[in-house]
Amino acid sequence: MGLGTLDLLIVAVYLVGITLFGLRFRKAETSLKTYFLADRTVPWWAIALSIVSAETSTLTIISIPGLAYDTDFKFLQVVMGYMVARIVISLIFLPAYFKGELYTAYQLIDRRFGKRLHKLTAGIFLATRAVAEGVRVFAISIVVNIAIERYLLQFMSREASVIVSIGIVTLLTLIYTFEGGMTAVIWTDVVQMFIYIGGTIVGFFTLLSLVPGGWDAIATTADAAGKFRVFDFTPSLTNTFNFWAGVIGGTFLTTASHGTDQLMVQRLLAARSQKESRLALLASGGAIFMQFTLFLLVGAALYVFYQISPPEVAFTRSDRIFPTFIVSQMPIGIAGLLIAAILAAAMSNLSAALNSLSSTTVVDFYLRMRPNATEKARVGISRGATIFWGVILFFLAILTQFGGQRVLELGLSIASVPYGGLLGVFLLGVLTKRANQQGAMIGIAVGVATNLFLWLGPKFGLMDTVVAWTWYVVIGTSLTFVVGYLASLLFPPATTEGAEAEAVHV
Repeated sequence: MGLGTLDLLIVAVYLVGITLFGLRFRKAETSLKTYFLADRTVPWWAIALSIVSAETSTLTIISIPGLAYDTDFKFLQVVMGYMVARIVISLIFLPAYFKGELYTAYQLIDRRFGKRLHKLTAGIFLATRAVAEGVRVFAISIVVNIAIERYLLQFMSREASVIVSIGIVTLLTLIYTFEGGMTAVIWTDVVQMFIYIGGTIVGFFTLLSLVPGGWDAIATTADAAGKFRVFDFTPSLTNTFNFWAGVIGGTFLTTASHGTDQLMVQRLLAARSQKESRLALLASGGAIFMQFTLFLLVGAALYVFYQISPPEVAFTRSDRIFPTFIVSQMPIGIAGLLIAAILAAAMSNLSAALNSLSSTTVVDFYLRMRPNATEKARVGISRGATIFWGVILFFLAILTQFGGQRVLELGLSIASVPYGGLLGVFLLGVLTKRANQQGAMIGIAVGVATNLFLWLGPKFGLMDTVVAWTWYVVIGTSLTFVVGYLASLLFPPATTEGAEAEAVHV
């Protein structure tokens, strides 16, 4: 199984073309504002599309159809929470971020609490974003491996082919992210979003043509199998996709990921104004809902197709269903287009991660040690940090292949463990005046430790109940906020003036 020559040529042209497009934005960066915030000259609509593109990874494109194939459309309950969260962020976080010249989300913590909590939150972001991104980068190898395994396996083992698959995409993404900074990241995001959405639409209509009876047959069969079920109002802490876990958990998860995670906050800070940042964030919500609906429809159509034409070998994991269909069933040329579309999402997300990890490393750590570094030195270190994180993500992606969980849920689980603590601390800083650094640090320790126990406890036999990952952020945030506030009462009131005086100005 694998792509034909024409399809491989299309994929190769895409990989080279998007890399060259990203290099068009190469210039002699004179400041961190240029390299990390694109000089705050990007229009709101481009930032909106970039947010959607950064929110979409290979995990999304291969796992969401696989989720619909296995189950139904209840994931849309989580997406509803994604949309509510955007309103919360617009009302609570954006006003705080646009007070002053901020480059990272964690400078806000420095300004409100002080340098110790600043370093802790920035460090948590670096560690968890790297691990979660490693899972996403690994998903690239699933697609590339299926596409070109018959060629690679002539020269190397399957394990080596995974490494080569990850290495190709990581290297090409690293090149334009290294050279073009945030400007290249955002504009390649825009192009790549049109590519992967267009490719998915082509795939869906191809499925319609392959199933006798087209959409009517797909809708009838899928509906009879319960694929279109969206709502489940049964209250449960163990069911991942019920209404309460979806909407409440999705709201907390996205408030954390888009309101405290540098990968998304960096895009919001790149807007020309707070008004345009808000517009970009809200507009991305409508786009993300339509996008997830499309991916779920593809999964339902795949279910019907394989009921009619069962695969020769049963699928070992649902993440392989859509890529396998593309390679084995799509017409010549269309298959290459769709593989390129999936790689577009992968490269978009990876470039966003590299730039955000680099910005946090430089602004929140390097400039603490070298506050008087020249702009030339700052930009040079930023590029070096981009390379460093590219190498780290490459190795983490290789380690991820030993996990058996569906990659989408594995990635979200890893991210959700610390998000509760981060969101709780940010809410303490924005919504209260009495909370202080000592209390907030106690709160985040309790919140993250609790989520770690909920995640790892069942794996090591420490608890019998498996709490759904959709509740992690809710639980972690609540504990961090309540414990952090109460613990703050045991210490003298916060002196924010001192923290602001210590903040690094870039």
